[in-house]
Amino acid sequence: MIILMLLMGQTSEGSEGGGILGLLPFILIFVIFYLLLIRPQMKQQKKKQVMIKELAKGDKVITIGGLHGTIEGIKEKEEVLILKIADNVKVNVSRSAVTSKKESKK
Repeated sequence: MIILMLLMGQTSEGSEGGGILGLLPFILIFVIFYLLLIRPQMKQQKKKQVMIKELAKGDKVITIGGLHGTIEGIKEKEEVLILKIADNVKVNVSRSAVTSKKESKK
């Protein structure tokens, strides 16, 4: 009951008004957090998901563990990439382990 009265901006002496106005600073803080932190993170996450879906054979990538390699094959069912990291050295890596794609210099 006391919490409800505090949220509505009332005290035991009577109503002073400002129930919603009392919550305004919290609402503003949430909006600022959303615009400065949450929204940019969501955009970045979507961009990474698109990049991962568009990976193809021959792309040069960097993994979370720091491996630099070229995609030699893709196992679609298992969501696994076959990376060539050196001559005669191939490793299986999860698609989600790819952090970025190297741009080829032409």
